[in-house]
Amino acid sequence: MNEVAESDDIPPGPGSPHADPLGDPFLRTRFALPARPATFLRRARLVHHLDQALRTPLTMVNGAAGAGKTLLVADWAAGLRHPVVWLSLDPSLGGPGMFWAHLLQALRTHGVPVADGVGTPADAGRVPHTLLTRLAAQLGTEGDELTVVLDEYDRIGTPEVAEQLEFVLHHAGPGLHVVLVTRTEPLLPLHRYRASGAITEIRNAELAFTPEETVALLRRHGLHLSVQAAAALVERTGGWAAGLRLCALAAQEHPDPEAYLKEFEAGHSAVADFLLAEVLKRQPSATQDLLLRVSVLERFCPDLANELTGRGDAEAILAGLHRENAFVEDLGHGWYRLHPLFREILRAHLRERSAELEPRLHLRAAHWLGRSGHLPEMLTHGAAAGEWDLTAGALVDDLAIGQLFTGLRTGHLVDLFSGMDPAAASPAADLVRVARDLSRGDLDHALARLGPVRERLDAAGPGGTAAGRLGCALLEALAARVTGSPQRAEDAVRAARELQHELPADLLDKHPELSALLLTHLGSARLWAGDLDEARAALTTVADTTTGAATALPRADALELLALIDHLDGRPATAERKASAALAETDRYGLAEGAGTGLGRVVLAAVAVERDDLTEARDLLDGTPGPAVHDPVTAAGRSLATARLLLARGRARAAVEAAEPLVPAAVRSPWQRVHTALVASSAHLAEGRPDLATKVLEQLGGEHPVLAVAAARARLAAGDPDAALGLLDPAVVGAGPAVLVRATLLRAQAAHTAGDTATARRLVAQAVAEARHERLRRPFREAGPWIGPYLADAPAMGPERGALPFPVEPLSGRERDVLLRLAQMMSTEDIAADLYVSVNTVKTHLKSVYRKLAVNRRNDAVRRARELDLL
Repeated sequence: MNEVAESDDIPPGPGSPHADPLGDPFLRTRFALPARPATFLRRARLVHHLDQALRTPLTMVNGAAGAGKTLLVADWAAGLRHPVVWLSLDPSLGGPGMFWAHLLQALRTHGVPVADGVGTPADAGRVPHTLLTRLAAQLGTEGDELTVVLDEYDRIGTPEVAEQLEFVLHHAGPGLHVVLVTRTEPLLPLHRYRASGAITEIRNAELAFTPEETVALLRRHGLHLSVQAAAALVERTGGWAAGLRLCALAAQEHPDPEAYLKEFEAGHSAVADFLLAEVLKRQPSATQDLLLRVSVLERFCPDLANELTGRGDAEAILAGLHRENAFVEDLGHGWYRLHPLFREILRAHLRERSAELEPRLHLRAAHWLGRSGHLPEMLTHGAAAGEWDLTAGALVDDLAIGQLFTGLRTGHLVDLFSGMDPAAASPAADLVRVARDLSRGDLDHALARLGPVRERLDAAGPGGTAAGRLGCALLEALAARVTGSPQRAEDAVRAARELQHELPADLLDKHPELSALLLTHLGSARLWAGDLDEARAALTTVADTTTGAATALPRADALELLALIDHLDGRPATAERKASAALAETDRYGLAEGAGTGLGRVVLAAVAVERDDLTEARDLLDGTPGPAVHDPVTAAGRSLATARLLLARGRARAAVEAAEPLVPAAVRSPWQRVHTALVASSAHLAEGRPDLATKVLEQLGGEHPVLAVAAARARLAAGDPDAALGLLDPAVVGAGPAVLVRATLLRAQAAHTAGDTATARRLVAQAVAEARHERLRRPFREAGPWIGPYLADAPAMGPERGALPFPVEPLSGRERDVLLRLAQMMSTEDIAADLYVSVNTVKTHLKSVYRKLAVNRRNDAVRRARELDLL
């Protein structure tokens, strides 16, 4: 490549003109590749993409100001082995004669010979067609590779130049490659180039820095930032190259560079100066006004922008700004957004210029968004305007108050209404305060406010909205649940059903979470009351008939409560399936771990204790997040699961203490009383006090199967086998497997005590058979040393941990899919990608597979599956 003379004026070469058509000398700087600074970062992915430019006649690098377009192309072009011609454009070269005169001079400057017969434009405003024809015939001939870079092509707005460039491109040889570096779409028939695969395109999204590239760029400036911190910086700047470089330069002058990069004030920085000068101040005043006003919005459409400006010109302005890459991004369907950093700077500029305007803009936006059915954004802008009565009223009237409890928008809504002005005094505002407090677990404040709110709504009579009273009924049902008040829950749900008849069906259909939440709260209250059949009916309705993200959390909640009912009935396998399904449901929709009650993990821990997997039980209990809903059912379930684990570990006194804490509730739960007594009875037996164990159970009364089995165990320990057998015979009919296995083992122990070893052996074998499907181990551990010889003789017994190598529980179809890929040595991440599910879902399936195959590791699961002909 030829060297360029040191002076700005280009000396004439052989056959070249002395000056452009206006008589001015050619400037060297227009033909020189821009120098790359020492801190420039070459990004391999972009260089690789640019290499494709050598396969297409046209390449377009299209990005906003400061996106790094010019330096990227200059660095790439400098590494090419064939001639590269560089021409930096500006508006003075907009005339066809000026443009082609400079392009011809660029060719000569960079050593590309131009035949004398091509000619030279003499008129700045026109160019002879014969010149274009002769030039096209010369460029890019066979075996003659040439790349021409036209930098800042957006500054040439003449349609004639675009048509002439298209002509030359079309008729030149295959060795010619033209690279346009531009902020806007060029006036070329790009659709034809795309259809024929004749164009390489690099746009804003690809030019944006990744977090890893940002780390490398900052390192070149002597700064060190983690990838996680860099990701936050990229999110804030949109990966904008100039923004990152300006931030890095400013950080170098700061005493704590890393802190500056995390917390810099965009509105007062070099970044702001650049954007305000390069983008905002270049625009007409009407466009500047629009940009400043829409900076209060996350996204906007022309109608919304017009609402904020009071004019009707937004559609044309926004389309133009997007075409010009003026930091306005097209989201599709007529919606736009500002580049995040540009928006931040514009908002700061708006506050400095007109601080009182911002809340008025938010209020205008809130009214427009409310009328247009965009509730989430309406709430955001209503709150930003400080119009809390309006904002709370919109949430309540839309029946969206239940979204404070569905996990999807819970955090956002709680945060939003945490800033509610105490002066907001409408019934809707008070109702939202109660919902907010309930959602974040502030029961004292919520319950204290709920009564007065209900009275205000009731006192309003026909004037009070049905939506407000329905929202209040929902909160009443939740309050009944968390206070253990079954009748209050029944009354609240009955009132809600009556109110639903007063509301439009389409509005109710928009919010399926309302009915799902009401029934789940009712089911939980019925469960607490010991009405298990009615609880199961309400909860099954939610679990079986609701779908979608809006009801995912109440659906998972219902499944967890159903799992607890199955556990209480002594059906661990069924309980495990429902608890696992609940966890999979929350994972499927990406709900936070603390969004639900955590009861599913509690049930899985209780099942793990029954299977004598005490480490797994402890891990599950330790990993259970604090519940979003502090209800007595979950509290009691956790206490009892913890107590059972402590009993299994031989810590009888600690178990009694764990089970005994009084759960605050309006009424005492029958099953909680029963299972607390069972823990106490088991503790007495473990300490050799069968008389006290019997006394604890006699104080309860009742004919529950688990009570009968526990009482029989105490009688047998006291040396009264006849009384023990008398308690068992009528009481365990229809009981769950965990109860039946224990009853059978007690009969076997009675036979063993009586010396009837044949009956004892038969009954132990029967208990083993009954335990297989549920994989129960704990009852055999609890039986005592007498059972050892019988287990050794039983054909299904194995040596591992004194446990049973039970046949595998049937795997689900998805579990078989996971197991098959496990055998192919695929990683968890690979399995997730292959099955189009999340990694957490695969882990849930793997855990279930391990349980069903009675193994703890991948290799053991594959080996065991092959033994059972599952692979």
